[in-house]
Amino acid sequence: MAAVVSQRVPVGVITEISGPVAVVACDTLPPLRQALCASVAGETYLFEVHQHLDTHHIRAIILHKNAALHRGITVYDTGALLHIPVSPDCLGRLLDFFGEPLDGGQSLDAAAFREVHCSPVPIHESVGVGRVLETGIKVIDLLCPFMKGGKTGLFGGAGVGKTVLIMEFMHSVATLHQGVSVFSGVGERIREGHELWHAIREAGVLPQTLMVFGQMDESPGVRFRVGLSALTYAEYLRDTLEKDVLFVMDNIFRFVQAGSEVSSLLGRMPATVGYQPTLATDIAEMQDRILSTGHGTMTSVQAVYVPADDMTDPAVSTILSHLDSTVILSRAQAGKGIYPAVDVLQSSNKLMDRHTLGARHYGIAEGVREHLARYHELEDIITMLGVEELSAADRTIVMRARKLQRYLTQPFWTTAAHTGVPGVSVPLEQTLQDCEGFLQGRYDAIDEAHCYMRGSMEQPRP
Repeated sequence: MAAVVSQRVPVGVITEISGPVAVVACDTLPPLRQALCASVAGETYLFEVHQHLDTHHIRAIILHKNAALHRGITVYDTGALLHIPVSPDCLGRLLDFFGEPLDGGQSLDAAAFREVHCSPVPIHESVGVGRVLETGIKVIDLLCPFMKGGKTGLFGGAGVGKTVLIMEFMHSVATLHQGVSVFSGVGERIREGHELWHAIREAGVLPQTLMVFGQMDESPGVRFRVGLSALTYAEYLRDTLEKDVLFVMDNIFRFVQAGSEVSSLLGRMPATVGYQPTLATDIAEMQDRILSTGHGTMTSVQAVYVPADDMTDPAVSTILSHLDSTVILSRAQAGKGIYPAVDVLQSSNKLMDRHTLGARHYGIAEGVREHLARYHELEDIITMLGVEELSAADRTIVMRARKLQRYLTQPFWTTAAHTGVPGVSVPLEQTLQDCEGFLQGRYDAIDEAHCYMRGSMEQPRP
């Protein structure tokens, strides 16, 4: 951030510090979102203006740990909004919110700087959602497919596999589509971030990946803005390098939490369930910038922590309204050993129709859903009375549904080092052919155990 503080003009002095919020007395009010800075003991501290309290006082968020700050420190106006260095060399790097390296490497040789806050692409320049983006993951491609240029949310509580699924998507984009990924770690635990970096490097996709972290020990101001910083890098890769970009955020709920912390410290009255009154606009500001243009596409995958597994939570509902595809990860599925633990009956895609997918794909997907839904309805009866009490038709449906449920499991490339089972990627056409075979009874004679954790039915189990 050296360029941000190159020309400094005194703007005022700190009169109050409350956690990560500072009140600055000024003669002339700097604009909202302006970057300010202060120097203490050779360290530079950055601030972002969030409120004008009166004609001579502002409230700013401190973007560093504030242990050395105190009243009376002179604050300078940098003359610009927060901005980050961008360079073609950013791929393969691990950076912080300011664009500084976290991987022990050299600082970026900045070809230019981009502001973290910018307007979305004009409507006449944006491109709509395109065709199905194959991931090689059977349950996703069949029942809740990703769309090129669309937005997908992975909803689930802690420990159901959101991060593992995200890593597999990044692997697919790099290997199947020769695209690049930008990973935004919002409020990640330091251990999680470290493990994720090593896992992506071991999977061989780090050269096509840029990782931007605002970790759990960072100030709420950093956690609130790191998603926009990563999004700015994604826009740079899309517009300047003309890449197809997968923008990944893990976890957007922590972005909401950081915004709630900032809002409370700024003295705003909490709204529904204690969230900030600006919840809808905070989320929309980010989501509206995730667009594709004629230069390249930007496809988004966002992990969404669901507090207490409550899908009616205001933050979850607000995020949901912006998404094209919704993937619900179920703790019950994970408990049965079904991985990825996708609840296919709750997961959906707004664009899942015959016109978008084609009659064959749509028909097979509906047939699989119908079998799994009927099996779900009969589970209680089977538990109490046994499968023998069902009609012959229902017994056939249950048998096929159990095989389909196991067939939709899959070993992942990114977990191969831990499980010892090599990952598999299954083309969509092969998945459709296999599921059509299950629905038509071609695999009725096969034991359901042979359908578990494999690729296509024509390939041997790994």
